[in-house]
Amino acid sequence: MSVLDAYRITPTHHEDRRGSFYESWRFEELAAHLGHPFVVRQANFSASRRNTLRGIHGTTSPPGQAKLVTCVRGAALDVVVDLRVGSPTFGRFDITPQEADSGVAVCLADGLGHGFLALTDDTCMNYLCDTEYIHGTMLDIQALDPELGIPWNLDGEPIRSDKDTAAPTLAEAAAAGLLPRYRPGGTLPGEGEAHGGRTRPGPVRGDRLR
Repeated sequence: MSVLDAYRITPTHHEDRRGSFYESWRFEELAAHLGHPFVVRQANFSASRRNTLRGIHGTTSPPGQAKLVTCVRGAALDVVVDLRVGSPTFGRFDITPQEADSGVAVCLADGLGHGFLALTDDTCMNYLCDTEYIHGTMLDIQALDPELGIPWNLDGEPIRSDKDTAAPTLAEAAAAGLLPRYRPGGTLPGEGEAHGGRTRPGPVRGDRLR
């Protein structure tokens, strides 16, 4: 992917007359690409009506949250945004179409922002998180920020929470000192700052992790 510290995981499917089987991810292989183990501390699910737009969400205080996000029912347009001030890919985004049958997932580092548009009714997303969420530490960035220019390809007014609708643009969040600062080798929090990041497109190893 083009955002630093984000990865797209594409599993290999094995099919026979019974159906299909795939490994969604492997601990050692993912750790080799991340440079550290991804240990699951919390699992979340969201169910959304078609045309629901969630995000862009990040986490504002250490230890933050790295996430592995997978669509397990329906279909979604998944987006990762680099929110880290000073990152080589600050303000960039990556788009990953996700369908439940594909098993495609996105792994994003602490400090990266995430959002998605539900393309079907009852779209269900699974989030595996490396830390437990601390209430009140969520960072919200305007998903329709014209300067970000994410091509959601909306066919009408999206369904959003009041909080997401009122979220600041990336520039407003930066001016308010809400964004994380990038440090080579990892994102570190600044005073009163959060974390963000971006992904790199293209295969990393075979067709499993890219």
